[in-house]
Order: sequence, then structure tokens, then C-alpha cells
Amino acid sequence: MYLRRMMRRVGRKRRTYWALVESVRTERGPRQRVVAHLGELKAHEESGWAHLARRLDRRERPQPSLFDPPACPVPEEGRYVWVKVKGVRLERLRDFGDVWLALGLWRLLGLDDLLSRLMPAGREDVPWPVVAAILAIARFCEPSSELHIEDTWYRRTALDDLLGIAPEQVHTDRLYGGLDQLLPHKEEIERHLKGRLGDLFDLEYDLLLYDITSTYFEGQCLANPMAKRGYSRDSRPDCVQVCIGLVVTTDGIPLGYEVFDGNTNDSTTVEEIVEAMEAKYGRASRVWVMDRGMVSEANLAYIRGRGGSYIVGTPKAMLRQFEKYLVEKDWHEVQAGVEVKLVPGPDGQETFILARSRDRREKERAMHERFQGRMEDGLRKLAASAASGRLKDAGEAHQRLGRLRERYWRAGGALEVAIAPLEKPEGKARLSVLWKRNGRWCEWAAVSEGCYLLRTNLAETDPAVLWKRYIQLTEAEWAFRITKDELAIRPVWHHGADRVKGHILVCFLAYAMWKTLAQWMRGAGLGDAPRTVLEEFARVKSGDVLLPTRDPDGRPGRTLRVRCVTAPDESQRVLLSRLGLALPERLRWQEDIPTADYPRADRQM
Repeated sequence: MYLRRMMRRVGRKRRTYWALVESVRTERGPRQRVVAHLGELKAHEESGWAHLARRLDRRERPQPSLFDPPACPVPEEGRYVWVKVKGVRLERLRDFGDVWLALGLWRLLGLDDLLSRLMPAGREDVPWPVVAAILAIARFCEPSSELHIEDTWYRRTALDDLLGIAPEQVHTDRLYGGLDQLLPHKEEIERHLKGRLGDLFDLEYDLLLYDITSTYFEGQCLANPMAKRGYSRDSRPDCVQVCIGLVVTTDGIPLGYEVFDGNTNDSTTVEEIVEAMEAKYGRASRVWVMDRGMVSEANLAYIRGRGGSYIVGTPKAMLRQFEKYLVEKDWHEVQAGVEVKLVPGPDGQETFILARSRDRREKERAMHERFQGRMEDGLRKLAASAASGRLKDAGEAHQRLGRLRERYWRAGGALEVAIAPLEKPEGKARLSVLWKRNGRWCEWAAVSEGCYLLRTNLAETDPAVLWKRYIQLTEAEWAFRITKDELAIRPVWHHGADRVKGHILVCFLAYAMWKTLAQWMRGAGLGDAPRTVLEEFARVKSGDVLLPTRDPDGRPGRTLRVRCVTAPDESQRVLLSRLGLALPERLRWQEDIPTADYPRADRQM
């Protein structure tokens, strides 16, 4: 569910408010349905911060106060001045709301205190925990390169007021050093986040979702032995890559990850991931949910041998062993358009779950028809070439047939093709190309379209429960989509192995902040898609209001500089109210600057 800005005209006034909407599937395609119209909090409602605060009672709270900037000196009581209104102006307008929110999430997760303990202050000008915060906040708010942070992003934000670090101190060498300093503490960070997120959102860790993806490099990456060509999930087989295995909870909260060589087979990573999770969080009776790419008999035996359980997908070919169950009618509907049934395993140790989806069946049928039509068009061209005499060699004809079957592999078995030399030439033709429908393949396609098979060693007998547990694997897939689309983990421009791992760790931290905001929004009734909230907060700016003064006798006085935060508009006030937040009004109270310096608009503080 996500937020949508709604506008309605009431009389001569135009009202702006928020609606919580969700995407639903209908017979006419996907549609969006309004779940709730959001306004100010009602008397019986609590803000998202109130929900979090209850969970944090009797636990360590972030200090200093979660969203407060550093303390600023307060002007003397009773002081007043005469201001020349015509000379009032605004300068140094910078982004404030999004970085203020991100810094609050960083402190809410306790990462500032954790890294301060892990990376004690030394002789560096900027503490490494602060550099790590800058890297994670930049990845969260506006993901880009370290060079972009130095040249553009940091100077455009109000982080120097919130962190006390001048823009001149934020440069690429320091940011690259921050990646190197952060990486050795990966395991401590993962353990800390698991405990902190568990306190905030009452997480359960008995069901773990594991999936793997890849991210590619720009360049040859000769200095990184892990960068290799392999199966690319980004459709970039021309680039070297690394693989990333991620473990999340059923809500998509990250627990840990590992980085593998770019040519690693998915199934070979399971043992390493299971051992890593058990080493960090103990060997318990956990249920692992994995896609069919992870499935091998050795992996399943390994999990069973360690007392674990699993719900996994299976290769499509395994579905043929259960063909007789597909035509039977004892299916149970678990949601609109989805039916499941339990079938016994051949050895009695496992249970298999057959599932079929109406939408998936229509999609696969359309793909089969499209690919079969293209396959027939290609065969007609092949036959025309043979009839015209341009194609005379049977070996070349079979090569062209093989390319057709490779291109249209989804319908490769739908047609039986015979290519043979003619006993007697027919005009210019030396070959015959004939084809017909494969009846057995078509029958199997009609039965199996939209069906898939799961397997588990759990004792649960309700197929709906088992199917719903497996379908939560989409949370891991969404985690990859968020890190790739929202946090721009790809492409990777670093070439050193440790530098690449540091980059991935920063993306992991930014993803933890993203999911924290998503859970916070869910508790506030704002859905679980942070992009809208982040964009709204990014419109909140900070700026310096310059007030030229004059003395009571009329002579020009000093110019006062007040660093203020723009007031939120009506829709932003609704979001702040729902989250339980209050924007600061000022970052710096006021500062006297000489009158002679006033005309210099480029003067920086």
C-alpha cells in the first residue's frame, strides 16, 4: 500500500489530503483501490512515534533526542532590534527535510552509538562513525557516487548544521576511507540491527527468507578476483558481476547477507548462508523459504541434518511426476484465483504442495501462443528458403532450426519438425521442411499452465498455510528491487574487492533504514512505501534569513542572520502528525555580521 495525494475543491478553496491506496487485480486488469482517506489524527488514534515509543520503554533510547539538531545558543531575553523590511532577503537555501529524517532513522537504529564504540576517535579530523552516517544517509536520500557527494549533494543539504561537519571536510578520499573503516565491523552491525529492529517491531525469526541476486560492474575490475561473468539478473551478461545472498524476515527486515563470486551457482551458497546465520543467531528450529534455484537434494538433506525445516520451490520438470493429481478436482481456494492441494511425497518424508493460479495460467498460455506463432513464422521462412533453392544443406537447415528453438524456447516442443533431403529435386528445392503440432506437448501444456510445485518437510497439513509461507518469499524479491531501484546498488564503480564489499554494506545499512521507515509508516497508517514520504520531506528546506537593522537614531546597524526551516504545507503537516514528528523552526538562532559585509551575497558561514 502506498500514499497518493488527493485534491478536492470545496467552494472556492482547494483542499489537499492523502489517501492510502492499494493495487488489486481485477478481470479488467490491475486497478487501484482507496483503502482510507487520511487527515489529522483522530482522538482515538496514536501516531507512529507513539507506537515505537511504547516498544522502546525500558530499553535504550537514542540520545541525544532523536531528531533534534545540535544545541544552539539562545539570544538574550528581551533583546529587540529595528529591521529594515526592504532589505530582508533569503539566501543559502538547502535541502533539510529528507536528511533530517534520515539522520533520525540512523539514530533510532542506534548506529551512531554502535559505531562510536566500534570505531573510537583517533587523530582523524572527522570521526569515522560520522563519515559512515554521511555515506548511509546519502545512499538513502539520493544514491550516487562518492564524487557526487563531495561535489554536489553534501553542499546542497543541511547536514553540516546537523552533524557539525563543514563541506570542505567531506571529500572522496575521506569517503573511500569510510568504506574501508566500516567493512571490518559487518558482523557486529548485523547482530546489532537484528536486536534493535526486533525491539522496535517485535520481529519473529522462525521463518527466514533467502534469495540471491547479482550486481554488475562498469569496467574490467581486474583487481577484484570476485568479479566474474555469470548468470546476470540485470540482463547485463556482457559485464562482470558479484552475487549477493540476502536473508530477510517475513516482513522484509534484513538479517544478514553474503557476497559471492559472480559465477557462483545459487545452490552452492545455501550451506554457507545457513552456517553464517546459525553462527550469528544460534542453531534453532528455523524454517527456510527458498526459490527453486537453491534446491538440490544435497542442500535439503543438509538442512534436515541440522534439525531445520524448509519450504522450497521445485524445477518445472518435477511437476510431471504429479500429473495425475493435476486433473483431480480436490483443490482448496486460498485466495481469489489461487488453488492449492497437498500430495504425498514418494518417500513419505516430505509433503508436496500443488498450486495453480488463474492469472498465471492466462499469462503462460498467452506466452505459449505467442512463441508458437513466432516459431511457425520462422519455419515458414525456413521452408521458403528451401523451396527457392537458397537453402540446400541439411546441416545448415538444422542449425537454423536450433536457433529458432533457442529463441522461442517456451514453445520449442510444441511442433514436431522434419527436415530431410528430397529424393528427387522439385524445381530448385533440394530439402523438405515439414512440421505438425505435438499433441502430447499441447495436452501437457493445457494441464500444467499456471501450476507450480512446492515441497516441505514441515508437519503442517493445511496447504493454505504452507502456500502463504512460501509466497512471503516475495519480500526478499522486493528487498532486491528496493536496493537496485531505490538505493541504486548497481552498477558498481569500485574495483577493489574490499571497497566493493564496503559499498554493499552501506547499501545494506540504507536498506535497513528504508525498512525502518516502512514499518514506522505502517504503524502510523501510512502504508509501507516510503518513497512518497521521502519526496515530501525533501521539499522542506532550510535557509538563512538576512535582516538588516538600524539603530534607534536611524543609522544603519548590523545585519542579523537567522537560519530557519521552511514551514510545512497542509499535506506535509498531515504526514508529520501521523508520524508523530515536529520540525524545528530554527537551526541557528541569530548571528551578527558586519554591515559592510551585507552586500556580499556569496558570503558563506
